[in-house]
Amino acid sequence: MRNKFKPVKVGNLTLDGKRVYIQSMLNEKPNNIEGNIRQAVLLEEAGCEILRVAVPSLEDVRLIPAIKEKIKIPLVADIHFDYRIALECVEAGIDKIRINPGNIGSAENVKLVANACRNKKIPIRIGVNSGSLERVLLKKYGAPTAEALVESALRHAKLLENCDFDAIVMSLKASDVKTMVTANRLLAERCPYPLHLGVTEAGTEQTGMIKSAAGIGSLLLDGIGETIRISLAADPVKEIHAAQCLLKAIGLRGGVNVIACPTCGRANIDVIELAERIEEATADIGKSLTVAVMGCEVNGPGEAREADIGIAGGKHEAALFKKGEIIKKIPKENIYSALVDEINCL
Repeated sequence: MRNKFKPVKVGNLTLDGKRVYIQSMLNEKPNNIEGNIRQAVLLEEAGCEILRVAVPSLEDVRLIPAIKEKIKIPLVADIHFDYRIALECVEAGIDKIRINPGNIGSAENVKLVANACRNKKIPIRIGVNSGSLERVLLKKYGAPTAEALVESALRHAKLLENCDFDAIVMSLKASDVKTMVTANRLLAERCPYPLHLGVTEAGTEQTGMIKSAAGIGSLLLDGIGETIRISLAADPVKEIHAAQCLLKAIGLRGGVNVIACPTCGRANIDVIELAERIEEATADIGKSLTVAVMGCEVNGPGEAREADIGIAGGKHEAALFKKGEIIKKIPKENIYSALVDEINCL
């Protein structure tokens, strides 16, 4: 578990440890305003709770009011190096700034951004990435180690603290899962601010989900992390679905949890197909339920006795059970509809 930290408001949300919020990022080109708006709306509908957009130039600041007009979730401006873009984003109504104070020039520039954000009650996220660590720290540590990432983050934070600014969110990311986990555990011990979690450059959809589940999931189970992004080289909507599945799997979100046996020669029903169909059919159900799809009556009520509802294949029929107790037998051709009906009645 991490130390206590100062809650930070991001738009209409509060990062206080009571809920882990799902984040993603638009990947349309900044000059495609309509494309960014469409993608933002789709991400919000999918369950994104905080949305980030790259603002690489002053001209691209126009994205902010255009997107905010169409969504209700907080919008974060991702800015590199140019403090003037940060100032313009503040004036445009952004909900949060992602910028590293040490990369925007003089102390006066840092103060201008800090003052503007303080006046508008806008937090600043400090994002340290293993691929862009300061040369002095690479020389000191010899590589982008976890300790180097932590020192970099605290250096950036100190620049804001010197400006009497503490509405800070911290993020340490690495493509190496172990480095990312170690760095965030170290930072959680020393940092009085909310943490955003992610494995950067995690890879393709399947690989990225596995790396993110290992890294982000480990930290969340330690009680570390207030927002998360599962970064995938895929449609950003898939990042939202993956994050929802992760949070549900470790008990931080409600919804239907479909468990299924891995199948063997005893299986009397097509567990794989049925489990996939049930998972798809229950994806939008908000109530917390565990549904079991088991291949035989040996594994059925016994191994899945804690399930709220379940099905176990038999030679001629399937057994429908609740909390380990068989309640009825179902003809095999009616398994899917019978199970869905029972789920909807719970």
